[in-house]
Amino acid sequence: MSKQHLLDISDILEHIPTDERADGARALIKRAYAVAERAHAGQTRESGEPYIIQHPLAVALLLADIGMEADTIAAGLLHDVVEDTDIDLERLGQEFGPHVASLVDGVTKLEQIEQEQIDRFSQESERLRDEQEAESLRKMFIAMAEDIRVVIIKLADRLHNMHTLDPLSPERRKTFAHETLEIFAPLANRLGVWQWKWQLEDLSLHYLDPASYAEIVSFVQERRPEREASVQRHVETLKRELAKEGIEAEITGRPKHIYSIYRKMRRKGVPFRQVYDVRGIRMIAQTVPDCYRILGITHGLWKPIPGEFDDYIATPKDNMYQSLHTAVISEDGKTLEVQIRTWEMHRTAEYGIAAHWRYKEGGKRDQAFEAKIAWLRSFMEWRKEATDANEFVNAMKTDIFQDRVYTFTPKGKLIDLPVGATPIDFAYQIHTEIGHRCRGARVNGKLTSLDHQLKNGDQVEILTTRRGGPSRDWLNPALGYIKTGRARSKIRQWFRRQDREQNIARGWEIVERELKRLGMEHLGHEAIARLFNYEKLDDLHAAVGFGDIHSQQIASKIAEIRQRQKEEQTQPQAPPPPTLTIEGIQVQGTGGLLTRLARCCHPLLGDDIIGYVTRGRGVTIHHRDCPNILRLRDTERLIEVSWGTLPQTVPVTIRITAYDRTGLLHEISGIISAEKINMPAVNTPPDRGRRKNIITLYITLEISHIAQLSRVLTKIERLPNVIEARRHTE
Repeated sequence: MSKQHLLDISDILEHIPTDERADGARALIKRAYAVAERAHAGQTRESGEPYIIQHPLAVALLLADIGMEADTIAAGLLHDVVEDTDIDLERLGQEFGPHVASLVDGVTKLEQIEQEQIDRFSQESERLRDEQEAESLRKMFIAMAEDIRVVIIKLADRLHNMHTLDPLSPERRKTFAHETLEIFAPLANRLGVWQWKWQLEDLSLHYLDPASYAEIVSFVQERRPEREASVQRHVETLKRELAKEGIEAEITGRPKHIYSIYRKMRRKGVPFRQVYDVRGIRMIAQTVPDCYRILGITHGLWKPIPGEFDDYIATPKDNMYQSLHTAVISEDGKTLEVQIRTWEMHRTAEYGIAAHWRYKEGGKRDQAFEAKIAWLRSFMEWRKEATDANEFVNAMKTDIFQDRVYTFTPKGKLIDLPVGATPIDFAYQIHTEIGHRCRGARVNGKLTSLDHQLKNGDQVEILTTRRGGPSRDWLNPALGYIKTGRARSKIRQWFRRQDREQNIARGWEIVERELKRLGMEHLGHEAIARLFNYEKLDDLHAAVGFGDIHSQQIASKIAEIRQRQKEEQTQPQAPPPPTLTIEGIQVQGTGGLLTRLARCCHPLLGDDIIGYVTRGRGVTIHHRDCPNILRLRDTERLIEVSWGTLPQTVPVTIRITAYDRTGLLHEISGIISAEKINMPAVNTPPDRGRRKNIITLYITLEISHIAQLSRVLTKIERLPNVIEARRHTE
């Protein structure tokens, strides 16, 4: 849309058919414009230009451009009148009907939520802002699920706002762009509105990383003549071959957008040249059989790259996208990416769900359309039960916005899951009861573990038991059993329905085990309850029992309380002595001293620590609750110390008790290696290390955080024949 051209209603009406059936639609849009123009009279944007021209008209034009029907376009013109003027919903309903009024009401609620978020931005701490932003987004997604057209209007509103961010402060521009890139661009992609998706991404990058954006734009412009000439040669070759076969198709170069280039550069760690040398061609055929004939011709001309063919015609994506994708090596040795589709598929690829309303009268829906957006409705149904806003938004990002893997049931039904999903996620996607009773899985005919990450094209068969329920271990993120918010929510619901006393007992066991595993028994359950804001221990244990709190959260909270205790320590009235950072540890009132970690208690980063001034060996750093410190009588040699601010690792010894077997140490070291943890020492005492085929291993790890230690111990304890894995502090 040109900045020099001032919009008017004729720009929108150009998109509406001129036949008699469209007369009512054109009249409705004209009346909506007249009401919006009067309502916004005298209002201006921050740029100083008339509000009606600079926003409602622009939003309505975006909606008309993708083929939305008259009700949605009218709602786009009127979407700000209830919020910004004295016109109410009742009047809108009387003048434009219930559908338009309902759409305006949905968008108005979203505008109010967004404005509340903006108003709070400069008033709250970063932590509170994050929590409130998550709550705002939660309300927004639930409101959008009521009518999918509300989503589309909101996306048009966001896209136009992204085009007009310059009057805002740099901080607000970045915040707006970050939210757009993280939430709204993926939402446009999931709805299949490609035209808007790439614009939202490119505009976001322009504000988030202007230097990279400008660099890529410069490279693109510099290489454009060379690229266009290369693509045109391939286009002419294909045209000649298709003409020989009597196939009609439009063949064009497929442009790469700025953000897609940027993302590939970051993901592959390669310079611009290697990314941009990948060229793209799109062919639009008349029929589906022609698409497959064109595919054969393409593979006959150039060598196909193994593993780079995807048939989204036979197995469409959830957002209704259909196309054949292939990649070939052309005669110049460079990669050529090819998309092949029909015109109907092309319209859906460009406009996604919005294509349902394109050229249709009155926005009528059909059963096929409802089935195609069932993913959004079903997601919202179970997500409405979520009370934690951060959990809700994280689940949205995982279940809807992440890259996808496309898997199949034994009968060939496509199951769409986020990357990293497991057979348990697959089971819950099919049916809740199948998830509850899942006990194993076959992937491509082979038995596999329940934490196996599925890949594109996998055929998955779920093995179930007649009775039983899920395992609490499935909720532990350290074990990697589930990826989707849907599976997590259903598992928690199952445990909530169990007997409360049973949950309390199981929760007590989990808390006790975690404290013991981390060598933190001295904290007690009461301290953990306070960390999670529970007044009663039973409430804490019940929450742990039915999965609202898992062991990783407990470990993180332990680290948090240690940090809080250090911050809240009473300072002396006199000015504190200067501090000197020595190897990452701050020692008050001393200089030129060495520090070393005590071998008796092996304090871990985040633990509450104290220093002991030794004779001739500097300061030894102990855990504040170290038995040697508690028994100490010469307290004058104790000195206050604290962890430095620089990232660091500290050696921690863990003790593993297990039945000895071949390959045990190899499996343990594999877990440690996967966590990217250094393992400087392994020791098996010859005298007390073995009894009745039981072995005790003492392994020293260089740990960066207590939550990392918890994760490693949890995984080791899950290995066959391992009796116990815990931190060794004796």
